Amino acid sequence: MKAVTWHGKRDVRVEEVPDPAIKEPTDAIVKITSTGICGSDLHLYEVMGPFMGEGDVLGHEPMGIVQEVGAEVTHIVPGDRVVIPFNITCGHCHMCDLKLYAQCETTQVREQGTGAALFGYTKLYGEVPGGQAEYLRVPQAHFGPIKVPQGPPDERFVYLSDVLPTAWQAVAYADLPEGGSVTVFGLGPIGQMSARVAKHLGHRVIAVDGVAERLAMARRHGIEVIDAREAGDVPEAVRELTGGRGTDSVIDAVGMEAHGSPMAKLAHTATGLLPDMLAAPLMKNAGVDRLAALNQAIDTVRRGGTISITGVYGGMADPLPMMRMFDKGITLRMGQAHVKRWIDDLMPLVSDDTDPLGVMDLATHRLPLDQAPHAYEIFQKKRDGAIKILLNP
Repeated sequence: MKAVTWHGKRDVRVEEVPDPAIKEPTDAIVKITSTGICGSDLHLYEVMGPFMGEGDVLGHEPMGIVQEVGAEVTHIVPGDRVVIPFNITCGHCHMCDLKLYAQCETTQVREQGTGAALFGYTKLYGEVPGGQAEYLRVPQAHFGPIKVPQGPPDERFVYLSDVLPTAWQAVAYADLPEGGSVTVFGLGPIGQMSARVAKHLGHRVIAVDGVAERLAMARRHGIEVIDAREAGDVPEAVRELTGGRGTDSVIDAVGMEAHGSPMAKLAHTATGLLPDMLAAPLMKNAGVDRLAALNQAIDTVRRGGTISITGVYGGMADPLPMMRMFDKGITLRMGQAHVKRWIDDLMPLVSDDTDPLGVMDLATHRLPLDQAPHAYEIFQKKRDGAIKILLNP
């Protein structure tokens, strides 16, 4: 089969790889019909190379048609249309019983000290072949796959794999009071949907970005926006809109590669030049992220407010302004999305023909799998208006 494989910094290729097969009675094989490129895939494309292996199959936002199931998989059958959550979870361990699915104790990657295994996402998370491929082996398929109706286009449902649960959790973790206000930093796919979810739930949303197409998309959905290129002091601009106080909460949907952190960017670049055997432990034990967005979030949120971090960070030595955070009484919540926890909230919304979250207005590009290298390039460089790209095997 064809699959998108990693071969180095900014080097992804579409290659022939072996077809997947059932290995365990809890496995399923799914023929992929749509699969997204996530903003966190760009970290693999740019920064996280020391944790990648030559030929690793990328992707963690797939959906498709069940082809085959193992003996212990009974809730789906061949022919069913399913979305595959990006985290691989058993559904019955202690953490899953707590609905903390991203910490599943059955699939935790203990040798790396990390949580549940993820599709297509480095040695840190199990190095499980991903979903930017024609077919996908799905471990723990007795629990993970989400069955969706036949008929409506894939775009109605594919974002249940990651984007929508991540955005919903970001808003839930923001702990907004009724009718409260939130600033969303970053208007990539997660930021766009976080803003729409918060607005749908009755909150005031102010979103910050510096890319014209992203700002325009947010405006289409009734979101107040601040253009970071023109605002100068973004936290002050937010305070001017909120009576000098700041918003009740902030969602950081940017993460480790934020603009405006020149020294950390230099550290990323220098680490990337080292051999993997040196770079990997350095990143795990002394990595420094580009914290411009997080620092602005700390400055933006009102006293006693909450910062919900959904952008991916990877550093172990990140300097934070702890005195200011303590003085302001800030609460931080963060983590990988517990996908299955939020599906009951989201399924009625994506099934609604009125499309209340605007899922049909997110993908800017729909490309065949063969064009994945081009897709990664324009997404990473923010060219051609690329906000969200779906690949069709």
